[in-house]
Amino acid sequence: MAEQAEQGEQQPHRHYFSADPGVASRPGTVPVVLPDVQLELRTDSGVFSHSRLDPGTKVLLENAPLPKNRGDILDLGCGYGPIALTFASRRKRLRVWAVDVNERALGLVRENAEAARLGNVTACLPDEVPPETRFGTIYSNPPIRIGKTQMHAMLLRWLPLLQPGGTAYLVVQRHLGSDSLAKWLDAQGLPTTRLVSQRGYRLLEVQKSPDLP
Repeated sequence: MAEQAEQGEQQPHRHYFSADPGVASRPGTVPVVLPDVQLELRTDSGVFSHSRLDPGTKVLLENAPLPKNRGDILDLGCGYGPIALTFASRRKRLRVWAVDVNERALGLVRENAEAARLGNVTACLPDEVPPETRFGTIYSNPPIRIGKTQMHAMLLRWLPLLQPGGTAYLVVQRHLGSDSLAKWLDAQGLPTTRLVSQRGYRLLEVQKSPDLP
């Protein structure tokens, strides 16, 4: 899971939505350089934005607020882990779940967490998250290109798992439907506010309605 296909590359990248990317391994590294966090992350072909830090992800990392409560953190569609590892570094006492369908991506998250000595990161497939788990904060650069039906189903699975008072932060490219997504989320009982509009991306803040279980 991930958001946009990488720009400037010729081959399609839908394989990063799969359990097995089905492409030859080409290991590399991507730096994450922020005022408070510096990481050198291992990456590989077949995972989202493997050659650079995705610009939408950077908008999220630079602008999304820190968790407002002490609940677990979820990085939904984690790729090789820039969001999960950044917030695991910022909040080392909170457990961070890095969830993806791509097995290669999950392996990279585990390697990167070990290299950064971040023992608070759990990388796993969606169905490996215990069903009773609830999240204080969700961060995601969601996979818009999987299609609206699948995208909506994914969000309706995970966003209601926010704890009372929990918040989700989603970064979505403006030209790929960020405003219509915000309206749809509102209609689902998930009040949504645009926090930032930057470099062609919207950062959305999503709350859980008290009416949702």
